[in-house]
Amino acid sequence: MSFWLELLICFFLLTGSLFALIGAIGLFRLPDFFTRLHGPTKATTLGVGGIIIGSAIFFSHHGEGLSLHELLITLFLFITAPVSAHMLAKAAMQQKLETIERTRGKPWD
Repeated sequence: MSFWLELLICFFLLTGSLFALIGAIGLFRLPDFFTRLHGPTKATTLGVGGIIIGSAIFFSHHGEGLSLHELLITLFLFITAPVSAHMLAKAAMQQKLETIERTRGKPWD
């Protein structure tokens, strides 16, 4: 494997890991449910996407072309993450969870 291909794979793996770490820290540190919802749905989705891209490049170079596994994982990830976040937000709104003042927003007048 060439140096530049290894460097590209390492870039995607490290970038994906960094996004996943930022998403996990956001889940831990943000103040209320609605802001915590952004950690796993936005940053972690990008993190797993970066790791999958690195995996796809690695296994396409060592195998016989692009693997179906990475494509299916990407498809299910990008379909289920926004849908589950929307369902969690709707359930939290139905339960009338407490929010901090900054996340309430201004009423539409």
